[in-house]
Amino acid sequence: MSTSESSRFVRLRVELVVEVDDSGALASSALRRIAEDEHMPAEERLHAEAAVKEDDAEALAHLVDPFDLVSGVPGVELSQASWSSEQIDYDPDSPDWDPDEDDDDDEDGAAGDVAAGGGGRL
Repeated sequence: MSTSESSRFVRLRVELVVEVDDSGALASSALRRIAEDEHMPAEERLHAEAAVKEDDAEALAHLVDPFDLVSGVPGVELSQASWSSEQIDYDPDSPDWDPDEDDDDDEDGAAGDVAAGGGGRL
């Protein structure tokens, strides 16, 4: 299939595990973001504020925006995005968390795990 015949759409999958070492700072930032959102209905705002105060994953979900990942990439426009966050039990020494697990070529032959900034492995 030539380039002109192939799809112009690319699915980019990113999975991150982050460590929250200051829940208060995270919640405060999320609450500021919610307060600044002029388009959020009052009922949704109340629900979001309560969720952010109780759950670090909810707070993080209000601060992470997939648009930010691609907004500065030339020639790319975000068509659709979805994301979620959840609290997990994480053990970096566990074989269940093998960072090389998904490095095999995917269907399109593209290998994964390149560090932000365009360089080495994570």
